[in-house]
Amino acid sequence: MKVKQSIEKIPGGMMVVPLLLGALINTVAPDLLRIGNFTQALFVDGATTLIALFLLCAGSQINIRSFGVSFGKGFTLLMVKWVFGGLIGVLIYVLAGGPEGLFLGLAPVAVIAAMTNSNGGLYVALAGQYGKGEDKAAYSVLAMNDGPLFTMLTLSIVGAMGIQSGYFSITAFVGVLLPILIGFILGNIDEDMRTFLGKGSDMLIPAFAFALGMNISFTSILEGGLPGVVLGVLVVLVTGITGYWTFKLFKWNPLVGAAEGSTAGNAVATPAAIAAASSAFAYNVELATVQVAASVVTTAILLPIFIGFLAKRLEKKGQLPEEARQQA
Repeated sequence: MKVKQSIEKIPGGMMVVPLLLGALINTVAPDLLRIGNFTQALFVDGATTLIALFLLCAGSQINIRSFGVSFGKGFTLLMVKWVFGGLIGVLIYVLAGGPEGLFLGLAPVAVIAAMTNSNGGLYVALAGQYGKGEDKAAYSVLAMNDGPLFTMLTLSIVGAMGIQSGYFSITAFVGVLLPILIGFILGNIDEDMRTFLGKGSDMLIPAFAFALGMNISFTSILEGGLPGVVLGVLVVLVTGITGYWTFKLFKWNPLVGAAEGSTAGNAVATPAAIAAASSAFAYNVELATVQVAASVVTTAILLPIFIGFLAKRLEKKGQLPEEARQQA
């Protein structure tokens, strides 16, 4: 039985199949693997550790001559996500008539939070499948949009609230960068270490994808309702497509540019953080929270499929990047 070949026939299969399997188990039998010890540590609580190890392996594949490229890609993705996602959020904010209003059932703070915060685990998995080491390392910069910082900056621009301090931690930023940096050093001082660590990346993708899925529930889609699902689709289409074309403009791998078209799980806490900083947003905080949660699930499912579709299109046109050909 050729399990691996069957999974790879699905767009982004090595990421999306384990993720969906984990989400299914978490939805119908959430305590099945929450039995403590090694089982829970690996299959439920292991996503952060496995992603950190993945980043270390990815860092080892970066040649010192290309580090500046990684930073440039990460900063570009960060700005594209914020500018285009923020513009959609501000438009919804205006059409809704302010923080307490709704537009087509969507809470403005939910739209801004979902649009400006990307799923780092999903990004590194997709960059690992379709990109190079320098693409995976770009996450060290892209990670700056974790949490409510860019949501608050966007709202501050429209005068909805003042910029609050304390929502971006340099320590947290260094915490993301350090595994990449350690791998980078090891890979550049010893070619054998680079080869050894390079073997770990592909194996880790389905492992942490399953663990990510074990922290996602399909009930979030039901609770968030149709507006939450629509929000997730908008996140993929707006920020995914703008990332795709921006990277294509710079002659970088456009599939990696599209890989930031998602909503991170920690964005679910953003509406509450915003409401704590400004009472004007407290009115819709519960609705906004479930809508962001629905966007998290929707983008986690849709984005790998969407990028798989884009890869097939590029392949038909003979434009598929060399590093992505094995995944098409």
